Amino acid sequence: MSNDIWVLAEHFKGQVTDITYEMAGKARQLAPALGGQTVGVFLGSDMATLAASIGADRVLYVDDPALAHFNPEAYGRVLQALIQEHNPRVVMIGSTSMGMDLAASLSVATGLPLLAYVNGLAVENGTLVAVSQIYGGKIQAEAVPDGEACIVSCLVGAFPADAGRVEAGQAAPPVETIPAPVPLDDLKVRFVKWIEPAGGDVDITQQAVLVSIGRGIGGAENIELAEELAAALGGAVSASRPVTDAGWLPKTRQVGKSGLTVKPKVYLALGISGAPEHLEGMRNSELIIAINTDPKAPIFDVAHYGATCDMLDLMPALTEAVRARQAA
Repeated sequence: MSNDIWVLAEHFKGQVTDITYEMAGKARQLAPALGGQTVGVFLGSDMATLAASIGADRVLYVDDPALAHFNPEAYGRVLQALIQEHNPRVVMIGSTSMGMDLAASLSVATGLPLLAYVNGLAVENGTLVAVSQIYGGKIQAEAVPDGEACIVSCLVGAFPADAGRVEAGQAAPPVETIPAPVPLDDLKVRFVKWIEPAGGDVDITQQAVLVSIGRGIGGAENIELAEELAAALGGAVSASRPVTDAGWLPKTRQVGKSGLTVKPKVYLALGISGAPEHLEGMRNSELIIAINTDPKAPIFDVAHYGATCDMLDLMPALTEAVRARQAA
């Protein structure tokens, strides 16, 4: 077994996603303590230049047309073969829709233990120690792998991304391009096309101010209060999954793992508990203000400011105050 830390790269429409850089930065910090290197693992087709953007000691790039788009069957086959051949100490995978398709099945296929929902990693006396966020973020559980090698699925936003990028003026890592180590011509799963959301609604990814509502809104009849506040602030209304699942707002307004990732200047979270799936989509907002009656709600862990008051009382009062300030 080597002592290397592998970082599985994610890419979407020709761009490496932030979770890749977040994991690479943390791996670069930890690898010397384990006596190994940081190795980026990039699966794709005609993407060698993109692979070189990962801040690693080296990048292992598997080039095959079947890997141009994420395919859980193809990725799983290739990764299993690579892990069994090279025996890395740690395999880091994002706790994303892609990672959730891969991490558990890879754990079973390779026999490596899986540490999931990780938002903290350290090496203590040569042992990897992970902190996992569970029960909607209400519990932080510390764990060590059963054995030396393991797979780790990391929450988005847990580590800074800049440390894992190759910045301008820096030397790119060497990229070793190899063919797929296993046949990929008999896949049962295949990529057909991207289905984009229907147009015509507000693009919440382009808004400077978002008034985001969660289960605490109570019902569709109260959404008007959020819309009035958003209009006063010059922003738009977004929501957590329970609101869109209930049909109170369209899916194009959903923030989170199964929705959209947003980075507004101001994110006002009203009645949102802060489950990891939601935090994944908004934690990089410039200013986060959280309102929740539960003082232990995980949303307060990422908020810059917060209050434990009733959002239905706050919204009309805040709207009135904003309008009065604008009129002055």
